Amino acid sequence: MPDWVKVASAGECPPGRLLGVAAGFERIVLANVDGDIYALLDRCSHQDFPLSDGELVGDRLECIYHGAKFDVCTGRAMQLPAIRPVKTFPVEIRDGDIYIEI
Repeated sequence: MPDWVKVASAGECPPGRLLGVAAGFERIVLANVDGDIYALLDRCSHQDFPLSDGELVGDRLECIYHGAKFDVCTGRAMQLPAIRPVKTFPVEIRDGDIYIEI
């Protein structure tokens, strides 16, 4: 049965920003796109580097290590060298806190 885990307060991840958080044994990157929060596994599918070190441009997350880009809404790889998607997680905002389902 999936669990919802509180990972941050909404204020910690303002629009246009990324935030690396822990959820159990997983590292997750939160991305705030115009007030909507998305959660992805914090590992680039190209070479396992942390995506939370990257840059958010619109709804695209760019890995700063090799330039791979991902759609934060779906996790889909959008630019080489990444060809595999990144796992995404459902997100809920409850009383100003961010929860993800793991």
